[in-house]
Amino acid sequence: MTAVLRTPLTELVGIEHPIVQTGMGWVSGPRLTAGTSNAGGLGILASATMTYDELEAAVLRTKELTDKPFGVNIRADATDAQERIDLLIREKVKVASFALAPKKDLISKLKDNGVVVVPSIGAAKHAVKVASWGADAVIVQGGEGGGHTGPVATTLLLPSVLDAVDIPVIAAGGFFDGRGLAAALSYGAAGVAMGTRFLLTSDSAVPDSVKQEYLKRGLQDTTVSVKVDGMPHRVLNTDLVNSLEKSSYARGLVAAARNAPKVRAMTGMKWSTLLKEGLAMRKTTDKTWLQIIMYANTPMLLKAGLVDGNTEAGVLASGQVVGMVDDLPSCQELIDRIMADAVKRIDALGALRA
Repeated sequence: MTAVLRTPLTELVGIEHPIVQTGMGWVSGPRLTAGTSNAGGLGILASATMTYDELEAAVLRTKELTDKPFGVNIRADATDAQERIDLLIREKVKVASFALAPKKDLISKLKDNGVVVVPSIGAAKHAVKVASWGADAVIVQGGEGGGHTGPVATTLLLPSVLDAVDIPVIAAGGFFDGRGLAAALSYGAAGVAMGTRFLLTSDSAVPDSVKQEYLKRGLQDTTVSVKVDGMPHRVLNTDLVNSLEKSSYARGLVAAARNAPKVRAMTGMKWSTLLKEGLAMRKTTDKTWLQIIMYANTPMLLKAGLVDGNTEAGVLASGQVVGMVDDLPSCQELIDRIMADAVKRIDALGALRA
């Protein structure tokens, strides 16, 4: 029998183990999400790269594959965000996660209908804000994490957030085994969230040829690039990424011009909404218009690599933990061994008091 650790996260969501599979665009589909939830963790569907109809089908398929709690990651700024939230409520999805913090009224609507709200944040002040709006928990990702990431390591970002809020905090960025879970719980976190480690499982739909590219890599084989889409984005070192790093922004701008219509169709966002988002980003960040326009590159470049398996034309988001991963277990096998190792290490720590 798999060891059990009870934390505020397991109590809040009704899961067996304090392990979350993050909502990775193009990766976190029904099979991976259900595989995680069936193994006792919390699987999260990634809907930012889905149309509304695709999301509805994915939710229904996930419910066919598991009767355990799972979540959906959605964009709070999508034009059809209200419709997507209504879908979550109607289908009794347990958790709504957000990369961009939802507004207070959105959080209230979800909570009033029994949906647990878990935004991802990158700074203590953001955690304080969403907690004041009613968020039930937060995921905090340190700079080791893959995809869009910040400059502060998990070992410092996590305690800064734990000191700032009283709601459960889920640690992300650099986690892949039982040692990491035990360490996060020691800090005071309620659990861990992992992306790259779940991407590299047999339940992940990423092409096997692409998974093998990940397994070849070491700890030094990722780059935080701003040439992919104008934002700090941790990805695997590839010929394309190396080429982008050496190129001018003009190349990225041309690609973004081609990709923007595809992103608009995929997300359901109107041109006016895309422009509004760009204006907001320009006002609240130090990004140039060039960087903001390049943001449209991300979904299409990730799709080329993670779905189409074309590593020469796409990018492969990855956390630094890629250098510590050397196999492709099922979600069940992965979670079982993480839990067994975490409990063993926690027991060993307790013995130090003797």
